[in-house]
Amino acid sequence: MTDPVRAFVDALLAIDRLALEKMVSGADPANSLAPIDELVVPALESIGEQWERGDVSLSQVYMSGRLCEELITGAPRFKSVEAGDVSEWGADGGSEKPPLRIGISTLDDYHLLGKRMVCAVLRASGYRVRDYGTADAATLAEHVVRDDVQVLLLSVLMLPSALRVKNLRAALDAAGQRTRILVGGAPFRFDPNLYLEVGADAFGATAADALALVRAAEEAPR
Repeated sequence: MTDPVRAFVDALLAIDRLALEKMVSGADPANSLAPIDELVVPALESIGEQWERGDVSLSQVYMSGRLCEELITGAPRFKSVEAGDVSEWGADGGSEKPPLRIGISTLDDYHLLGKRMVCAVLRASGYRVRDYGTADAATLAEHVVRDDVQVLLLSVLMLPSALRVKNLRAALDAAGQRTRILVGGAPFRFDPNLYLEVGADAFGATAADALALVRAAEEAPR
C-alpha cells in the first residue's frame, strides 16, 4: 500500500472529512480518474481486506463507502448524474455520430458506490448517462426498451444480483432490443467468465475500464 493510500485509509476510518477532501482535491488535476483509481478504489479494497481479517468493523466498512460516495459526487471535478432527458445523452461534441444513449443501474442491489463512481467518471469525460437507480430485471428491461438504450452499465455487489443479468438479457432479446450490456462488481471479478454466462457483452473491473468500454462502443458501428 502506498503512503497516499494509507493516509486515505486512515482518514476514512477516522471519518476525517477535511483530510479526505484535501487529498481528493490535491490529486492530479490533469487526470479526472486519479482520485478514484489512485485513492478510493485501493483504499476501499484495503478496508475490505481488513474487515475480512477482523481488524475493522462492518460499520467502518459501511461508513467508508458512504464517505467515498460523498467525496466522488461532491468533488468539483465530478458532478452527480441524474436521470435526464434523452436529448442529454451521449458525449459532448466532436463526433459526427449521433450521441450514444447510455443507461446505468443496479439490479436489486442497494450498494450504489460502484454505480456512482462510474457515473462520475463518465460525466467528467463528457458523457451524459440516464441513471435508472435500482431496479429489478423486468422493470429495467421496460425502461431500456422504452428509451432505446444502446449501452447499459450494470453494477452489482452480490452474486444473486449478478445472475439476474441473465433474466434482463432474456427480456431484452424477447423485445428485440439489441442493447450492449457492460457489467462490473465483485462477482465478476471473482469469476472472469461469469459475464459471459449471464449474457453480458463485456466486464470492467474499474471505473476506468467502464470508460474504455463506453468509448469502444461509441466507435463501433451502429
